Amino acid sequence: MISSNSYIGLGERFYEEEQPIPVSEPELFLWNDGLAEQLQICEILGLDSCSNPGSNSKDFSEKDSKILAEYFSGNQIVPDSSPIALAYAGHQFGQFNPQLGDGRAHLLGEVLDRDGKYWDLQLKGSGPTSFSRGGDGRCGIGPAIREFLMSEAMHALGVPSTRCLSVVTTGEAVYRDRVLPGAVVSRIASSHLRVGSFQFYAARGDVEALQLLRDFAIEKHCPEFGPSFGSEVRDDKERTLLLLDWAIEKQIHLVVEWMRVGFIHGVLNTDNTALSGETIDFGPCAMMGVYDPATVYSSIDHMGRYAFGKQPNIIHWNLARFAECLLPLIKEDDKQSADKIESMIAEVPDRISEKYSSMMASKFGIAAQVSSDSDLLNSLLEHFAVNKLDYTNTFNLLTESLSSGSAREQSEGLLKQFFPIWWSRIVDQEISMEQVQALMRKNNPVVIPRNHHVEAAVKSAEEALDPALANRMLEVMRNPYRSTTNTALYQDLPVDGDKQYQTFCGT
Repeated sequence: MISSNSYIGLGERFYEEEQPIPVSEPELFLWNDGLAEQLQICEILGLDSCSNPGSNSKDFSEKDSKILAEYFSGNQIVPDSSPIALAYAGHQFGQFNPQLGDGRAHLLGEVLDRDGKYWDLQLKGSGPTSFSRGGDGRCGIGPAIREFLMSEAMHALGVPSTRCLSVVTTGEAVYRDRVLPGAVVSRIASSHLRVGSFQFYAARGDVEALQLLRDFAIEKHCPEFGPSFGSEVRDDKERTLLLLDWAIEKQIHLVVEWMRVGFIHGVLNTDNTALSGETIDFGPCAMMGVYDPATVYSSIDHMGRYAFGKQPNIIHWNLARFAECLLPLIKEDDKQSADKIESMIAEVPDRISEKYSSMMASKFGIAAQVSSDSDLLNSLLEHFAVNKLDYTNTFNLLTESLSSGSAREQSEGLLKQFFPIWWSRIVDQEISMEQVQALMRKNNPVVIPRNHHVEAAVKSAEEALDPALANRMLEVMRNPYRSTTNTALYQDLPVDGDKQYQTFCGT
């Protein structure tokens, strides 16, 4: 079911009531069968041909496909939903903009899934809002396909992420650097609260709004931190500190997971930092091929602010901006709590480093670290960089080397003098080689959404309005830790090593 939009309960200063702008010829292009089933979408809309578990978009009647296109283009409003555009601010490449907001998105409400969890349901590219700042509010099909592919791949890789339910073509053109077919994406998230959501009210000195937003975030994400939960009674100060610590832990987990799979967000502004610790806004994102912490693909990141290896530092910086927003919720004479907030932020780099080190040890098959492992891991990664080794394929090969002679021989050739040191380290553990390999496989995917394959799917959609390449790629990306029939088709490296590759913001 769709619940009424809980954000509306916050009050009118948090949003603008906005209706999606109808499009001329909506057609269903991509549909996320598994997610739709989990969200009970077809039951909500009363569609017979897709209401049975296990059904997929190939089974849809023409009538139901048209109905889905109408709803998820914004031409018709999903029953019981209340479309709004949320207000937020944000630091963009370090520069503060006090008013951003949903300039091309409409938050419809919350959907209750089969496990009793609520998810925000949002349309993106559904027309201009009060926050559009002169933009057309639309989305090209290329960015829509990228978001669908990448968010599903991230979810399958085990990285916290927003997800896409559908892509609907509009029959209308959008004008960017060239004319492109238009599309509307539907996206779900556990919430659309951002660091920038708090910044919007902090910049205006609206303490009451910050209190409301804090309590809303707690109620939505961590109700156990509420003013009364069981026998616990908590005051404003304690709730504020608990929310900050919760957010810190979520962001640390997220960025370490990005580093594990080689994901580069590309535009990690505070308005693109979801408080829930979910990957959000996939505009200029990409995947790292050859291991290099300085890797940047975003065409707008001229100074490398959001390079692969700088992402932990940026998460720390963004969390500091969030903490600043919470300071007004602490009484002026409560120096102890203010000092506590400062110390919590100061500890973030060490907390990230600890989680990152543990993650990297697992990728190399080390179950329990000792102090000397730090030097070994650093040396191995430096060897990766100097020898321009592919991040994903090399870790996959090392994983296979534990049970394959040919993979071991290849690994020896790649790691050279470091191979016997690494091999000795993983053999000298209290767990079996089978357990070591299971640990490595859990952390090292067989396949990732390579940039050139994403671009091929995008190009096919843009030039021929053909979803076939995207669907074939999705089938493989949804099984990233095991080889399937077509996995090998997506493991190849780009001819130019992505040296000339650039990504672009889709707005």
